[in-house]
Amino acid sequence: MNAGGKEDGTMKKPVSKETRRSLILMGITFVLIVIAGVIFKQSVLRIIPICVSLVIGLLQSRVNRFAPLLGGINSLAYAAVYVYYGLYASAVYAVVVSCPLQLVTFWNWSKRPYGESVILKKMSGKQRLLVGAGFSICWVGLFVALRIMGSSYQLWDNTTTLLGILTTILTMLAYVEYAPLMIVGCICGTGLYINMIFDSPEQVTYLIYSLYTLICCIKGYRRAGALYREQNQKKEEKAVC
Repeated sequence: MNAGGKEDGTMKKPVSKETRRSLILMGITFVLIVIAGVIFKQSVLRIIPICVSLVIGLLQSRVNRFAPLLGGINSLAYAAVYVYYGLYASAVYAVVVSCPLQLVTFWNWSKRPYGESVILKKMSGKQRLLVGAGFSICWVGLFVALRIMGSSYQLWDNTTTLLGILTTILTMLAYVEYAPLMIVGCICGTGLYINMIFDSPEQVTYLIYSLYTLICCIKGYRRAGALYREQNQKKEEKAVC
């Protein structure tokens, strides 16, 4: 042992309180999901994607660019679960949109790294207006289509799906607005699972996970805002120099 508490010229970086709290929350959520899965006899194959998503949620709360890489791969497992429950829009979204776009997001973020995150940018007022109008049109169109198809939980499935698509695209382009929209999407997802547990009680595992995700999204929103302000401050400092 060398002087100063170093060994072999290295020193372990202490784990922050925030990291410890996040790991404890993830551990508690994992235990609750497993217990609920056993009580309601939910298939292990349908629980595995949630457990993987616990790690993804932790990475998202830190705006870590490896979150979309793991998320893209895990989307394929979720697609199978959505088909089982008749959430066809969500299933198509997972395979056709979520998986490829999250992989592209990882690639795009890796080209513009900022530590373990990415250099964020903000949308203009005109861009927000156009996105809002486009979202509204797509919402009406998809709602009509789902009603014709006889999809389950049309209102929640429609809203959650489109918010997921919009959030994924904004995340891919590194627009900081993705963070608050992700919170809205999590709230809608929670509403979906609350409605589903009346017909499918085993969905309580997904409800537990959605509450965990909501907490992670709130942390991610704060982290994204802090990163954006930090990056702008550095830009201003460079401009002054």
